[in-house]
Amino acid sequence: MNYQMFSLQYCVISTFLLLSNCQNQILDVAKTQVWGPGLKPDDIVLPARYFFIHAIDNNGKKITSMTHINFQVSIDGYSKDGKCRSNINYIDREDGSVIVRYTIADFCEQVEISVKYNSSHVAQSPYYIQNKVYSERCYCPQNLDIWLLNNRCSDFLKEKQISWDLHLFKRVNFSAIRENILKRYNAPESISLCHYVVKQQQIWRKCFGKYTGFKMFMDATLSALARVVWLPEMEFYLNLGDWPLSRKGGQQRTSGPYPIFSWCGSDDSYDITLPTYDITESTLENMGRVMLDMLSVQQTDIPWDNKEEIGFFRGRDSRRERLKLIDLARKFPDLINASITNFFFFRNEEQKYGPRVPHISFMEFFRYKYQLNIDGAVAAYRLPYLLAGGSLVFKQESPYYEHFYSKLLPYKHYVPIKRDLSDIIEKIRWAKDNDIRAKEIALTARKFVEENLLPQHIYCYHMTLFKEWSNRLISPVKVLPDMEKLSLSYSCSCEKGQNRDEL
Repeated sequence: MNYQMFSLQYCVISTFLLLSNCQNQILDVAKTQVWGPGLKPDDIVLPARYFFIHAIDNNGKKITSMTHINFQVSIDGYSKDGKCRSNINYIDREDGSVIVRYTIADFCEQVEISVKYNSSHVAQSPYYIQNKVYSERCYCPQNLDIWLLNNRCSDFLKEKQISWDLHLFKRVNFSAIRENILKRYNAPESISLCHYVVKQQQIWRKCFGKYTGFKMFMDATLSALARVVWLPEMEFYLNLGDWPLSRKGGQQRTSGPYPIFSWCGSDDSYDITLPTYDITESTLENMGRVMLDMLSVQQTDIPWDNKEEIGFFRGRDSRRERLKLIDLARKFPDLINASITNFFFFRNEEQKYGPRVPHISFMEFFRYKYQLNIDGAVAAYRLPYLLAGGSLVFKQESPYYEHFYSKLLPYKHYVPIKRDLSDIIEKIRWAKDNDIRAKEIALTARKFVEENLLPQHIYCYHMTLFKEWSNRLISPVKVLPDMEKLSLSYSCSCEKGQNRDEL
């Protein structure tokens, strides 16, 4: 294959951007990097497959200037209806790299993925896929161990949060504690939880409490996973509320901590943390009805140097510190732009801290160089998106955490600020005085997202946790008489002779 090299001049005026500094680099299509799970769609099945392209010059250096580079990707193959039907989407990070994501309908054979620049193939393109490629909507579960291997999932011992969450639950006998769990958390007005059982690839549940609408998120998660991997037989109780339930001290000292799965953990609880319903839904609906996800949020149209050097916050009044931020914004308008979008917890103080302002697109946040992550009722579930967006994140010290917090390092992935926000002005001024370091932290945060918080990782975390959890259950997993069976939905199946209504 004859590779070509193309000159990129970064002072070109186009519809994409204007740059003042001119620099010529030669894009080398042979050295340009292409990688990611979307290049192995027969093994790694996700709601939207995705892979990365990063332009490399003839000297082997990454091209990072904010110039649009027009890569062309095509997916060819054959299906029962003729040519494969696919939908391809480009996410330009405007740093010389592009995320390509795509979906296919039903299944395709003899798939060929081509990546070109100016009609020349890039890296190892074209990529030939030997096996049949199925849509995520097809029912094609893989053996669990093979699935974990194909997806390059970490062993649970390397997942610090999973190891910590399960260290007290080495042997779990639900036959002995089911009744006590329900007695302990029998507060229908304030606590809602669901008891899930997975047996022979079927999912059953019974929910308790007055507000159980959030069960739809776990229903969707288990249903999606069941289409791609054989689930281990297990049972668990899921907290549907914001606050962790399995508190340290008190009755726990005599009854022992009860194993409760939650979307948020805290320093004073033993809850077993799952990826939040928010990041999981954005994973399941990637390129679907959810517009914001961990891939799309990386679409960048404002270079670092053009961002406003000011701390930015929008959100509801779910914590007193958010109101304090309004006071600071009024005192230091050159350093903080903060407003409340909805008053609920402190309605009687709206006159003081208002007026409330309309919601804006999350992508508009990244017009600002500094993002202020202040807790809500619990951890602010926006943090993954802020880390991915290309701005510098200031994270409030907090007793609450999501499943990935234990991997984050202060001054490597974010700038810490005190719980009472007493040092936030000082920290913003530090960032303004150390712009190169601030940009470096923002870039490292995005790299962290790429390695820990993309759809493949969210699937992996669930299955790594579920596998280890199932190994700790010593009582028989059984479906109780009053449990409701979930109906698994799928559009096709790779199992011979099986129709879509047999599950």
